[in-house]
Amino acid sequence: MKKAPKDVDAYIAAAPNEVQASLKELRAVIRKAAPTAKERISYGMPYYDYKGRLVYFRFAKAHIGLYIPPPIIEEHKSQLKTYETAEATIRFPLDKKLPVTLIRKLIIARMKINDAKQKK
Repeated sequence: MKKAPKDVDAYIAAAPNEVQASLKELRAVIRKAAPTAKERISYGMPYYDYKGRLVYFRFAKAHIGLYIPPPIIEEHKSQLKTYETAEATIRFPLDKKLPVTLIRKLIIARMKINDAKQKK
């Protein structure tokens, strides 16, 4: 088993060259949407904590997986219909541009849920 990367920079650097630009772009979108989220590695992949679980991502052979806790995917399924999804997973094919605006929207929606949970 490969050693888990120590931080997100190391994770991106260890990725295949052809995926690195997309991973950097995804990271930038997350950080811009959630500037106060804490970034670290969890389960061997980049993880962002904003008042609880916000989002994870990882690359695979043919896609970049974005993992966002429910009910975000269900709430946005009409906008996600062109992507392969599961309850907490969206797969963005490597041969297509990342839907930056949509990703931002999903992250902001999750932040609102985490804000509301913390207020309770």
